[in-house]
Amino acid sequence: MYRSTPIGRPLQAALCASLLVFSGAPGSSAAAESKEQEPALTHAAGDADLVWGPCPPFMPDGCGIAVLHGDPAKPGVDVFFKVPARTAIPRHRHTSAERMVLVAGEMEVTYDGQEPAVLKPGTYAFGPAQRPHSGFCASASPCVLFIAFGPPLDAVPLEPGAK
Repeated sequence: MYRSTPIGRPLQAALCASLLVFSGAPGSSAAAESKEQEPALTHAAGDADLVWGPCPPFMPDGCGIAVLHGDPAKPGVDVFFKVPARTAIPRHRHTSAERMVLVAGEMEVTYDGQEPAVLKPGTYAFGPAQRPHSGFCASASPCVLFIAFGPPLDAVPLEPGAK
């Protein structure tokens, strides 16, 4: 798993200044080009109004996906991925890189060629595009993972007959 290191103060200051220039601050062209304002939104993993859809057929029974923002068939979708307690996630890959934060439970994630990583609530993880991986919800309660995808959402099984 990639470990980040602190960056120096001069570089940090330069990055902050760049973000102000390109973030759509008042008077910038990015703010002027905005034709439609999206509403701000929030979701919690336990929200009663979340709509949990099925996972791909090769995923374990009881698995669910709730779309938080975007359209899974289009780029830029954010989801909650829920896996039952003490359940394995078969080896698979995605077209997109995954940017993840574990919201609930404890999950072990293993990317090919790397040591397993244990995620606890609040842990950020990055999964490179096309990199095969598997997982295991190790907790006594379901695991819920927030995942942001760039390209449209997909999951390609890599073990025949996985279930």
